[in-house]
Amino acid sequence: MANILIIGAGVSGLTAGIYAQLHGHSATIYERHFKAGGNLTGWDRQGYHIDNCIHWLTGTNPVTGFYKMWEKVGALGEDIPVYQPQTLYTYEHPDGTKLSLSKDVEILERDMLAISPADKKEIKGFVKAMRSLQRLQGMGGKDCERASNAWEKLTALPELLKYYNCSVKDLADRFKHPVLKEFFLSFMLGHFSSLALIMVFATFTGKNGGIPQGSSCAMADRMVERYRSLGGALQLKNGVQRINTKSGRAESVLLDDGTTVRADYVIITADPDVAFGTLLDRSYMPKKLAAQYRDPKMIRFACHQCAFVFDGENVPFVGEMIYEIPEQYRKLLCGDYVMLREFSHEPSFSPEGKSLMQTMIYCLENDAKKSVELYSDKAAYAQNKQRMVEAVQEILCERMPALKGKITCIDSWTPATYRRFVESQVGSFMSFIMPAGSPPMLLSGDVPGLANVMLATQWLMAPGGLPIAAMSGIDAVKLIDKREKRK
Repeated sequence: MANILIIGAGVSGLTAGIYAQLHGHSATIYERHFKAGGNLTGWDRQGYHIDNCIHWLTGTNPVTGFYKMWEKVGALGEDIPVYQPQTLYTYEHPDGTKLSLSKDVEILERDMLAISPADKKEIKGFVKAMRSLQRLQGMGGKDCERASNAWEKLTALPELLKYYNCSVKDLADRFKHPVLKEFFLSFMLGHFSSLALIMVFATFTGKNGGIPQGSSCAMADRMVERYRSLGGALQLKNGVQRINTKSGRAESVLLDDGTTVRADYVIITADPDVAFGTLLDRSYMPKKLAAQYRDPKMIRFACHQCAFVFDGENVPFVGEMIYEIPEQYRKLLCGDYVMLREFSHEPSFSPEGKSLMQTMIYCLENDAKKSVELYSDKAAYAQNKQRMVEAVQEILCERMPALKGKITCIDSWTPATYRRFVESQVGSFMSFIMPAGSPPMLLSGDVPGLANVMLATQWLMAPGGLPIAAMSGIDAVKLIDKREKRK
């Protein structure tokens, strides 16, 4: 049995801790914040609960491997209700035409064909690719109700290879109708691989992208409870300042409280900028990970977000709406589309008679860096945030007049917020954009030159996210198991 010290209590750290305990090791997690969860978090403002993370959770279909993983770490289970929205999002074109990503593939296909019969060939091909990816994910049957067999998975590959070298922008350009083009571009940055977009569509329509009850904070709390029930130790408000190395090993770690702690193994779940710049020297960064930072195709992204209160019990829309940002606001808001989301599925998030809405605007890393840098001038940063809030509010009220005079912003947060909270270099809440022509592959968590240090982070596989974070935690424990067997 090994004594394992884990730096960070996000999804990677909690998963690593749970699997370490399940594999017979003894784990202790050190977290500098007062609460575990990392990006899987939320907070309260003026009697409202703001959820920061889950728009959908990959792995809510019980036949999939991800569901079994989430069940093992306590995130999901038979007693945890999962909300499956009728639509993941609805894009509304400036001319008023709407198109929704329905949970029913046949409805999605019908609606796309109704808008543009001329795009029939591309629509059929896209739907076929979705079905193929569902089989590859392990969801067989018309309603994705059973596990796929090996043959089904194998025959799914040819359809997906047609999209391998295609970006979301390339995919959108295949369609003739402007509404279909914008339908794809509005949801995911055009730099992404089209396979990443197809993955989201296949996941949602495969009943594999629901929202567990309580959303982000509740899921984090369940994982903490699972970890502690297995005997794992969790120290909050006591992070790690430095890993002390000697003779190719981590000899000890220095904690925020000045204590020095030794362990057989150290698992780092911090952002790579912290792992290899603060905790360790940058020379220890794995070569493949360092190469991704240098690769111009591996772009990072972030977002600007706002939370609005609606003075009424029912907002005038359901689920999530996406609108194009008018040209005059794009430079200020650093994006082309604004996503508007409501939380009627979580009535406890708002006081009775009121409703909560949140907006999200994606931005690329250069604009994210500007936000992070602007934070050094607190007055200028606050002024810019206020201008952004006012612009977003104007856009929403213009597109949805029923909101006029009835919405108030109670909070807004930017890439600089994520920089402060999780120390991500440009305020990223996921990792790199997954580019076209790059196979999704989880990098090894081995830290070269240090035999007893492992890396567990969503940055080991683009585009990051909760499942990849969890997978990296599991892989780190597997590396430790291998080393222990060699002794």
